[in-house]
Amino acid sequence: MKKIILSAVILAGFSSLAAQVGMGKASVDGDAILDFPLSNTGIILPMVDTLPTGAAASNGTFLLDKTDLRIKMREKNLWVSLSDPGNLTGTMPNASAEAGGGVIIGAASSPAHGVLVLEAAGKALVLPKVNNPVANMKSPVAGTVCYDTVSKTMAVFDGLKWSFWK
Repeated sequence: MKKIILSAVILAGFSSLAAQVGMGKASVDGDAILDFPLSNTGIILPMVDTLPTGAAASNGTFLLDKTDLRIKMREKNLWVSLSDPGNLTGTMPNASAEAGGGVIIGAASSPAHGVLVLEAAGKALVLPKVNNPVANMKSPVAGTVCYDTVSKTMAVFDGLKWSFWK
């Protein structure tokens, strides 16, 4: 948990200095606002007990819904499932109290609500790149997301199996 908080503080500091952040690399690729190197790790999405609604439910939000064990994305003001029902075995619930409005990269503020908000008109998130996550990610947990460089798809792990999206 301390590493997550430290990372958030470091990211917050970078957000005011530059519009682009490279995690574990010296520079970002192209117009990335947040970029990761080729590795065998992914981003772990937040698990929620109830789906956000109203102003807290921004389009483009990704999360793991604990009520039906599905990874979901907010699109056109609707929650879209990106996986079949999964399993939470091996996941650790966040037991700490939430504080603050999250970290915003790319702008001083944002109308979006989230633990990490990337706010930029001309830049995008570059997911962590993994060569064949099924074979190379040894212990993924439910909610892991990455870009599979072999299939050239977004890969999401629901705790039981990987789903792939073009």
